[in-house]
Amino acid sequence: MSQSASASFDLLALGEVLLRLDPGESRVRTSRQFTAWEGGGEYNVARGLRRCFGLRTGVLTAFADNEIGRLLEDLILQGGVDTTHVKWVAYDGIGRKVRNPINFTERGFGIRGAKGCVDRGHSAASQLKPGDYDWDALFANSGCKWLHTGGIFAGLSDTTAQLTIEACQAAKRHGVTVSYDLNYRPSLWQDKGGFPAAQALNHKLAPYIDVIFGVLTDNEPAAISGNDDPQDIFAAQSAALMEGIKQMRERYPNIKVAAATLRRVHTASRNDWGSLAWMGNAFYRSRDYANLDIYDRIGGGDGFVAGLIYGMLQGKEHQLTLDIAAAHGALAMSTPGDTSMATLPEVLKLAQGGDAKVQR
Repeated sequence: MSQSASASFDLLALGEVLLRLDPGESRVRTSRQFTAWEGGGEYNVARGLRRCFGLRTGVLTAFADNEIGRLLEDLILQGGVDTTHVKWVAYDGIGRKVRNPINFTERGFGIRGAKGCVDRGHSAASQLKPGDYDWDALFANSGCKWLHTGGIFAGLSDTTAQLTIEACQAAKRHGVTVSYDLNYRPSLWQDKGGFPAAQALNHKLAPYIDVIFGVLTDNEPAAISGNDDPQDIFAAQSAALMEGIKQMRERYPNIKVAAATLRRVHTASRNDWGSLAWMGNAFYRSRDYANLDIYDRIGGGDGFVAGLIYGMLQGKEHQLTLDIAAAHGALAMSTPGDTSMATLPEVLKLAQGGDAKVQR
């Protein structure tokens, strides 16, 4: 999966970016103040790779050209992600034809789980379609090592599904590594056929994927319960994932790496956390984080994805790559907002067994 060092981008992320309004310690339904963040499953990976790991990343998305769109652009620029390939769409004045998506998400605490309310209908990104990007020029001339996208963007509309397929096909023509996060969201698919429809689309994309996050099966994932020992629960989750990955690779041998997080939710603010991956024709388990204190769980999975991609692009040993991914995901959940605020030294220290003692 090595690419020319002269590529302009280490990674391009194809996805929707939303304005997240965060009520902090309060609830959406009662708050009078909100903090604004930017976020989106695919974009969060690009931002983590740029801000924590120092790689060159860009985002492929679209915004309605109004004040909210320009705020989103400014937030992305603060994160260091390239906006050259953002599509700007003329705003119609009231959002009848095109809008910018807003995501109200509260963090949860204790027995009260995190809760999101997304307002993304008619978003500019959901109206992206095949032909909007000249993929051959983008991959061949601008240069790109890695394309990352996922089931959230593909599930926005029929046209984004078609565009995702087009992008992955073009990436493969040019030898660009393609990663895809299955990221099933019931709210996206509840009026479009649910989980079976989502998986049908994922099966169309699977032949073009090199690195997959999650397991592509025809059965909706079920929660695994167990006793109070996280190792026992993670062992059961790992066994199920390993069997699913084996079956998936029999059908799609083009998939070179498959990875997934392991999680047991004690409360909204305390989880057990770990990960498993199939890399280099072998399975690996990361360091487990039992009773991990959670500040804001949104974006932990995207932090994991960013860490794994970083390790692969840097040619790290497989075990260290997975430990970096799990550590970055854990640290991403220790700060507010969707995106990582971790530093590379923090990630490497934690990945190699470090602790949380004060640094001064």
